[in-house]
Amino acid sequence: MGKYNPAPYQLDLNKYPNIVTDTLPGPKSVAMHNRAAKYYRGLSGQVKLFPVAFESGNGCMMRDVDGNEYIDFSSGIYVTTLGHCHPKISEAVAKYAKQMMNCHDFTTEIKVKLLEKMAATLPGDLKSFQLYDCGTAAVEAGLRTCRAATGKHEFISCFMDFHGKSGHSIGLARMTKFSGPTRASGFYMVPRPDTYRPWWTREDGTLDTERYLEFYDTFIKESTTGQIAAFVLEPIQGWGGSIMPPDDFFPKLRKFLDERGILLFADEVLTSMGRTGKILCCEHWDVLPDVVTLGKGFGNGFPVTCMAVRTPYADAVDKISASTSYGGNPMACAAALACFEVIEEEGLLEHAQELEVLFKNRMKDWTSKYQIVGDTRCKGCLLGIELVKDKKLKTPFDEAGKMVYQKAFGKGLAWVPAGHILRMSPPIIMPNEVAMKGMDIIEEAIAETEKELLG
Repeated sequence: MGKYNPAPYQLDLNKYPNIVTDTLPGPKSVAMHNRAAKYYRGLSGQVKLFPVAFESGNGCMMRDVDGNEYIDFSSGIYVTTLGHCHPKISEAVAKYAKQMMNCHDFTTEIKVKLLEKMAATLPGDLKSFQLYDCGTAAVEAGLRTCRAATGKHEFISCFMDFHGKSGHSIGLARMTKFSGPTRASGFYMVPRPDTYRPWWTREDGTLDTERYLEFYDTFIKESTTGQIAAFVLEPIQGWGGSIMPPDDFFPKLRKFLDERGILLFADEVLTSMGRTGKILCCEHWDVLPDVVTLGKGFGNGFPVTCMAVRTPYADAVDKISASTSYGGNPMACAAALACFEVIEEEGLLEHAQELEVLFKNRMKDWTSKYQIVGDTRCKGCLLGIELVKDKKLKTPFDEAGKMVYQKAFGKGLAWVPAGHILRMSPPIIMPNEVAMKGMDIIEEAIAETEKELLG
């Protein structure tokens, strides 16, 4: 295991962020965005709020077409966990772009190396794998695997989790922007613990995990046919706003499911590959899922994802027509293998944990210091800030969320909005000083927004 060296990723904080245009987005960004907007539809909320056009990136810095340079607190969208254009990963992809791009699911040496690396690195008996080109495809394969492994056909998922944008993956989530029914028969949703907005509490006001499990038990008995193949959930909600469960939830959920013969399917497309300071987020709670999906940082920008299955259920993968056209191509395998090696060689899991301590200390007084900050949360390099109009009522403050996002972006920080919840996912390669500079920008934006909105 290597030791983290900040030198390759350090930025001169007297020069970065570097904003050179009088307005943001700059004129070239505006012109380029307008050209694309004639044809390109369905843009994300973050682009609509700040339509910049990017040109390049290096490490934890991004440059737009006007020459403005930003500190990256978004990693694309939780993707470039190891920074932009990491030399080892770029070289690995380039090698196979020249040697062999695709051979369907035939065996290649680079695929074997990746499979052996995953088997040695992932916890427990997660030893059977299939590779895909997007998170949705991996989730869909996981659902088919759970059905084949159990002979059951129903699924339970959680409100505000996100699992993809195809038929069944949408059925796992409450996608209100779609017209018509969004969940197929046999897909059910339940609340998950949120320590800031708990549904059930103890007498002292703290979240009561047992009450959630009691609800799940009643729900299964009264609202399903009892043919539950798996409970599917994100360890930490991403799209929902970096919502983190209490530490006792996953161990108790694991026991609850085992007692009822239900598989645990952890969708770690967003939380895997060191994002939270572990290869799998579930490792924080010593919980081993039966099926798990990895993505986003799995290829650090190259489109490759993975479904991993525990040994007792491995034969089910052979029953679901699991292979895909692009998933295990040599370029994808090279990118993923290089990511595992970089994390190990550069000591990045330990560094992500170090950054977590710094981030938590930096935000620890924000809820008392600012009227609009209701909650802050952090696990590794996955952070969230919840903005509210009234701390007692916890009323979401969407206007403040948009304003803080735009102000910080205008000061040179690229990051991710989610309505009244601001999300941060800086690369885990980020030097401590750069991370704290980013937090300075965010705090400045919060202070300015509060003054403008509340006086």
